[in-house]
Amino acid sequence: MKLIQFTNIDALRDEICKNSLEQFVLVKLDDRKVTFDSNFMQRMEEISADSDASITYSHYREKTADGRIILHPANDYQFGSVRNDFDFGSVVMLNAADALAASEGFSYESDSPDGGWYALRLRMSIGKTVASLPEYLYTVEKEDYRKSGEKQHDYVDPRNSFYQAHMERVFTDFLIDIDAMVSLAPLHPDLGEGEFPVEASVVIPVRNRVATIGDAVRSALAQQTTFPYNVIVVDNGSSDGTRELLEAIDDPRLILLKAEENEFLGIGGCWNKALLSDHCGRFAVQLDSDDMYLDETTLSRIVDKFHADRCAMVIGSYVMTDFNLNPIPPGVIDHKEWTALNGANNALRINGFGAPRAFFTPVARNILFPNVSYGEDYAMCLRISREYAVGRIFEPIYCCRRWEGNSDADLSIEKVNANNEYKDFLRSVEMIARIRANVDKDDEIKS
Repeated sequence: MKLIQFTNIDALRDEICKNSLEQFVLVKLDDRKVTFDSNFMQRMEEISADSDASITYSHYREKTADGRIILHPANDYQFGSVRNDFDFGSVVMLNAADALAASEGFSYESDSPDGGWYALRLRMSIGKTVASLPEYLYTVEKEDYRKSGEKQHDYVDPRNSFYQAHMERVFTDFLIDIDAMVSLAPLHPDLGEGEFPVEASVVIPVRNRVATIGDAVRSALAQQTTFPYNVIVVDNGSSDGTRELLEAIDDPRLILLKAEENEFLGIGGCWNKALLSDHCGRFAVQLDSDDMYLDETTLSRIVDKFHADRCAMVIGSYVMTDFNLNPIPPGVIDHKEWTALNGANNALRINGFGAPRAFFTPVARNILFPNVSYGEDYAMCLRISREYAVGRIFEPIYCCRRWEGNSDADLSIEKVNANNEYKDFLRSVEMIARIRANVDKDDEIKS
């Protein structure tokens, strides 16, 4: 079987037609040098045939410049594995008939930024098996040596804006194909609903951040507003002096909530504790224990945006800094790819909504966060954006500090995979819910 370097849809169709008797086609997705194990072809063909897979891929190894071998497992493909950077490895085996069928009526230019692979694999996955073979069947030369914390913002790097715009067009067409688009008429909640002790609460979950929590709290307490607000810090069992530092701050606006004994809280659980407390204001505004607000106007700008747009969620923009607040690449993260018409759809494709995030408390209380410490915010934002209007602030109002103490600074491949698997799960659930909502609307119209 010939190994085909994927360049564009037309070239792939030509190769498949030239070898019309072949049931499968082996496709190389990148330029890394590949060395196949002796049983690679047999195992890939066997799994592809037995599972009737449209796409088959496997675990692989990476060889470093100094000769070390690193195992690189690949995630299983879920319905929600729709981010354009899903890692299939360097080589996939495609069912030739499925690839031809999926490429029919293909409307993307052959010189598109990704050669059409993203659009093709999305189409090939509809109603088909995508088989992930949990065996290490080949080795590639390792090229990207960056830590996980250095990679995670690639998708919002301004240098990639043209590529990302193309990926959004591809993904939007896929959502239309599967009837998973959200309504163009989102709900605007009644922001006057309910009685609250203050207009806004800054919510800070924390565990063992004695080096940064003081800066975060002082940043929150320095906000200049025309409305009353408080700062709710949820201490999740700190043992490094964080709690003592917080207890020494003499300010009645600071509310310290503590995890109870045998109360197992993730970051999402800490958020729920703050949301459900009697201290929580009309709007709950995020501040991570590592980070700081850009200046004393941040909270006012967020609350003003809620009232101006009558939305259930406001998301701002932030600047990446080092520990000493010096800007670092990629600089400002503003998510300008978000549009009022398509932001809630495109959000399924990428791994985050941005920061700081703020929520209209009655809506957030009705949903609540999953009790996890990764993806809890993404779950909440996806769920809100399914139905409600979202406000965006595209100028930086927040400092995201990157330092060696960040929980995502240098994750193992296994941890990165686990994180991605969870967000793919969230996407799967959300896409199914959106499809069902659209079916229900169609049934209402027909009746």
